[in-house]
Amino acid sequence: MITRKWAAAGACGLLAALAAGLFPAGAAAGEPAAKDSPKVELVLDVSGSMRATDIDGKSRMAAAKQAFNEVLDATPDEVRLGIRTLGADYPGDDRQLGCKDTRQLYPVGKLDRTEAKAAVATLAPTGWTPIGPALLGAAEDLKGGNATRRIVLITDGEDTCAPLDPCEVARDIAAQGIHLVIDTLGLVPDAKTREQLVCIAEATGGTYTSVQHTAELSGRVKQLVDRAATPVVTPVATQGGKQCQGAPKLGAGLYTDRESFGEHRWYQVDVRPGQELRASVSIAADRAVNNDYGVMLRAVTVHGREIVRGSEAGDGRTDLVSTGLRYPKGEADGEDADGKPAAETVCLQVSNSFSAPASVKTTPGMPVELVIDLVDGPDGASDAASFGLGRGWWLLGVLALAGLLAGLVWGWISRWRVSVWRTN
Repeated sequence: MITRKWAAAGACGLLAALAAGLFPAGAAAGEPAAKDSPKVELVLDVSGSMRATDIDGKSRMAAAKQAFNEVLDATPDEVRLGIRTLGADYPGDDRQLGCKDTRQLYPVGKLDRTEAKAAVATLAPTGWTPIGPALLGAAEDLKGGNATRRIVLITDGEDTCAPLDPCEVARDIAAQGIHLVIDTLGLVPDAKTREQLVCIAEATGGTYTSVQHTAELSGRVKQLVDRAATPVVTPVATQGGKQCQGAPKLGAGLYTDRESFGEHRWYQVDVRPGQELRASVSIAADRAVNNDYGVMLRAVTVHGREIVRGSEAGDGRTDLVSTGLRYPKGEADGEDADGKPAAETVCLQVSNSFSAPASVKTTPGMPVELVIDLVDGPDGASDAASFGLGRGWWLLGVLALAGLLAGLVWGWISRWRVSVWRTN
């Protein structure tokens, strides 16, 4: 019973922390602010395999052109859209030249639908499939400003320009902290193509879609372009410290970081009397990892109080592990130099126990998303961790004393019942 109650309390703490991240109180880091118009670049595979006629009785290239025309007609006016191609110009067998065959067909900016459609109409299936170089080019096309950035990659095959692995390229783009999302669409994909496109999308928090029909292609691309136009919370890139001293000080908001396998990173949060700190962390397994891993979030106060929350998985099929905690700070009489109640610095430690097979690259580190919120604390909150072990020894002492008293009372009631039974 006690175990179930503590588990329920921990679950409530995690849900509350996650809810705090979804519904932050007041303007803070990571909340929507005045931003530039969203940027989207459509990256289209124009390699020779796009000649295949297996989408609604027409070629993959014809289906892509039709879908593009429909998408261009439906693109919201506020979206700055561009188009990049791969494999559209070089028809030869020189691998070195074929793997450089990517160019921007239409620049990212205010959309001229007639001009963009005319550019798409000139395309014909030609050459190689340099997905990695095309993603690097698209990331460069979308640089600058604080706009939402999204790449939509449409291809019918896997990259043919290894060793520049497009999945590694996507991880490197994600590690730059520019919050660029890559969504991938596979036209009648085989297993290898599907695996590669899923990896690219997962590395940046994007989505993968398998496409068999023209309507599916146009509908999905429209949806992704519309999604770019929808205001979202933009995470703030940060870098945790090796220890609490000197670690970055965070306010309420959404933050991203990168953490190596088996690493510990520290962050600081100031909590004023009467406030409650709610924190949650998620780490994405964006590559193959060994079984049995976990994530831990630990809060340590200057008074030595400690709260630890963790989550674990038994196998490598879980691609995201999250945990969260709450820390209420009781009211106090002291004030700081500004006349406000003196804040207490809480050190947050994010740790993971991931490991990877020898064949898997461990750099860059895995994506970390940290949600911090500071809300009004519960009535009568004491300067202690409501869902933690507090200082440890005194709480254990209280529990032991309560158990002793409960045992004595229960023993007395039992003896009384037995004596009454014998009397009667």
